[in-house]
Amino acid sequence: MQWKSILVGLVVHRLTFSCLLWLAFGLGPSWGRTSCAKLGEENSPKKSSYLSLFEGDRDEYDRRYSSFPDTLKLKMKGMAKDMFFFGYDNYMKYAFPEDELNPIDCQGRGPDVLNPSNININDVLGNYSLTLIDTLDTLLVLGNVSEFHRAVKLVIDTVSFDKDSTVQVFEANIRILGSLISAHILLTDPKHPFGDVGLDDYDNELLHLAHDLAVRLLPAFENTSTGIPHPRVNLKSGVSPDSINETCTSGAGSLLVEFGILSRLIGDSTFEWVARRAVRALWNLRSNETGLLGNVVNIQTGQWVGMQSGLGAGMDSFYEYLLKSYILFGEKEDYLMFQASYESIQNHLRMGRESCNEGEGDPPLYVNVNMFNGQIMNTWIDSLQAFFPGLLVLNGDVEEAICMHAFYYAIWKRFGALPERYNWQLQAPDVLFYPLRPELVESTYLLYQATKNPFYLHVGMDILESLEKNAKVRCGYATLHHVVDKSKEDRMESFFLSETCKYLYLLFDDDNPLHKSENKYIFTTEGHVVPIDARFREKQWNDLFPCEEGVVTDQETSNGSFSINNSNCDRVSEERRYSLPLKSVYMRQIDHMVGLF
Repeated sequence: MQWKSILVGLVVHRLTFSCLLWLAFGLGPSWGRTSCAKLGEENSPKKSSYLSLFEGDRDEYDRRYSSFPDTLKLKMKGMAKDMFFFGYDNYMKYAFPEDELNPIDCQGRGPDVLNPSNININDVLGNYSLTLIDTLDTLLVLGNVSEFHRAVKLVIDTVSFDKDSTVQVFEANIRILGSLISAHILLTDPKHPFGDVGLDDYDNELLHLAHDLAVRLLPAFENTSTGIPHPRVNLKSGVSPDSINETCTSGAGSLLVEFGILSRLIGDSTFEWVARRAVRALWNLRSNETGLLGNVVNIQTGQWVGMQSGLGAGMDSFYEYLLKSYILFGEKEDYLMFQASYESIQNHLRMGRESCNEGEGDPPLYVNVNMFNGQIMNTWIDSLQAFFPGLLVLNGDVEEAICMHAFYYAIWKRFGALPERYNWQLQAPDVLFYPLRPELVESTYLLYQATKNPFYLHVGMDILESLEKNAKVRCGYATLHHVVDKSKEDRMESFFLSETCKYLYLLFDDDNPLHKSENKYIFTTEGHVVPIDARFREKQWNDLFPCEEGVVTDQETSNGSFSINNSNCDRVSEERRYSLPLKSVYMRQIDHMVGLF
């Protein structure tokens, strides 16, 4: 094996998705109708394209993945819905108003008040009914309007953020603030994607709660010489005097979507301003040699404490929000930063053959490197990195997404879960637990929306059945402590209901309002539904964000112009829209690389 010798709306059809996505959103001033027209006209299906499907014997990959009956799709949709409500109903029965459900003991879980240093628990749990809030929009996506209304009223009547709870700013932002904003928008959306789901007596209470929470998070941005926020804040008293001065890149740089929407909803620039200032501060600290950022930084000195650059933990959603912020707000600067980051990632993190579906050599793999020189730092990847194929889809690079996704799916097939870290050189997990993370499911869903290829329905079915078999316990679904022996931990994180179940359900529900609505939507990094709306592209204040020294400019991109990456729209062969997304020879190669045979 070559790797062992080196240390190294979403409501569109087929692979025209990446083109239509940008046209529908009105993005990319120099990339548009001609490219997509060319894709639709010059690459229209030819009769000869279908003939090759019937030539020769079909191998085991073709036989397994080439079709997915509607009856089976309906069954999987029902299983995904049952999975969500088994976890949700038991949370409401045994745990609410506490933050999480312990699904083995059928009890609630809140902050670890006896051990404040237990950040694994206390960063997330704020004693504010986390799981209920985090699942609000999922109830609508699954079609339960009455329970959505009941949950909204419970949040309004019972939730307060006036708590002596120290929480991580990032987690409170994506899980709580993002969900409150999403639910508020869906309640008040005049376009009614889910029908008229408004409450007669609703008076913007969720928006007021979101505003209150955001105000309590603002002290994290004070007393920091760089503008990069403190990682944790007490909701009642602010930042502790003994708070650490180190934070991860994703934690500090993934606040812009939620803070930006809040600012534009209430007409107060403060929240977007502090979040955008943090992004710019991190961006200005990137390496002059590689263009990469590290994963941990000192918020006072601006020195990199962690110099690892990768796509997983500590980095993932920073890149995600550069692109999604551009899609939502239309701020050119956001996409320019994403485009420059993407080029640096391709130049320094990517190894393997040049093309996903052609040629010889190892399949593409994104590794962890030193941000300053691009040298490989270790031989593991982590499960959070499985989000990246979905982001590649949003950027139009569907070919690369197909190949990267196939590698993570192969790991899932081997273990029936994704280990938190997988050592690609040793073909073994480095960190063995799996807390029901959604990233692989999210990418599977987005790739299915891009291709409509039945392969991704089979992937979703494999994931769904694995969760039913390996994670289901008496009152919910439990974290896998060990992906090999399938031993469990008594914890069901809120993102299982907010994201994992939501993406599984949407994967099999072609008729979901999100897929049928004339609106286009995007998902936050916690899976909350946000419409692509003109009102989020309008500011009720003067431009307070002039370009600052060090912020990326047009000239930093490879061709010196601002254009959406569309190079891969024309590379996806017409034939493969009706066969496997990745040729069998390459699927077999990846399966071999992860030790499946």
